[in-house]
Amino acid sequence: MLTYLFYFGFTFVVSVVFTFFLAMLMRKWGIVDKAGVEKRKIHKKTIALGGGLAIFFSFFLSVLIAWIFADNFTYEIVGRNLLGLFLGSLILIMGGILDDKYNLRARLQIVFPILAALIIIFAGIGPHIISNPFGGIIRLDFWQINFGSWGTFVVVADLLVFFWLMGMMFTTKFLDGLDGLVSGIVSIGALVIFFFALQKQWFQADVAMLSIILAGATLGFLVWNWFPAKIFLGESGSLLTGFLLGSLAIISGGKLAVTLLVMAVPVLDVARVILKRIKNKKPIYQGDNEHLHFRLLQSGLSQKQAVLLLYALSLAFGLTALFLQSNQKFWALVLLFVIMVLLGLWFSKKRGMIKMGKEE
Repeated sequence: MLTYLFYFGFTFVVSVVFTFFLAMLMRKWGIVDKAGVEKRKIHKKTIALGGGLAIFFSFFLSVLIAWIFADNFTYEIVGRNLLGLFLGSLILIMGGILDDKYNLRARLQIVFPILAALIIIFAGIGPHIISNPFGGIIRLDFWQINFGSWGTFVVVADLLVFFWLMGMMFTTKFLDGLDGLVSGIVSIGALVIFFFALQKQWFQADVAMLSIILAGATLGFLVWNWFPAKIFLGESGSLLTGFLLGSLAIISGGKLAVTLLVMAVPVLDVARVILKRIKNKKPIYQGDNEHLHFRLLQSGLSQKQAVLLLYALSLAFGLTALFLQSNQKFWALVLLFVIMVLLGLWFSKKRGMIKMGKEE
């Protein structure tokens, strides 16, 4: 445990220090988010962007040191996996910084997360077996296509990895609307996976090491990202955090249900908003104030209160994952789905009443 605490503390300190200097550099280079540019943006002054670079640097610096000096990456995670994780993250950082600086078109923005997800697949990361919530296992390796020296395409497993990562990346991207929200929830997810990996029946030292390093990197960034934020994640960070957490879930042998319980509220909220945009014939990538975190602000909560409430929900359902069986996790997700539907109906009704009041 002392080893884990050392790497957590080291990553945290590196992240805090690097983020401080990064914020100054981003402002100097003009990579900033100006207040009042978009109606849905609620910050009152110009804030530095590009925070994903701090998480990227602190995370992979610690991973490199652990790879060289710690005897942890000798179980399921091999060098090829870590290289894929690094290259995929690097692509997201490069694309994200370009977008933060030049505001790329949506059709160009999506190229970078697609490439990152494909790199993870080519790196051989992905579960071939997942637990059946109703008992037994589900095999995903029954359909394979061999490409010789290029490797083998495990069709169902690799498609699952692709859509899982895309879903996680765009969940954290759409969730990034309040100071500290994404970095805090991803930290919770990383810590839940860390404690899960330490349980005797699931013990995975390598997964625990990656998880605690990710928690250190995101919590260190949160020091400067907490309200009022001195730096934002930007496009690079909002995608990178989802990518790293999503990759951690699959690199650990299929901790999908655990991660999904932590991220369930944001995931279901994103699904609700996307369906509403489709219904209203709006582009799904077009930002608006429909997300739950904005609704919480409109209901009277402060930014801190809204963020802490969403932290509490993620932590509560994440902790339940440590004690629930597979079928119980399934029903917990069903319960969350019902709660989100009811919340959506309540917010819609409240908005309608406010609108009627204004018309009168």
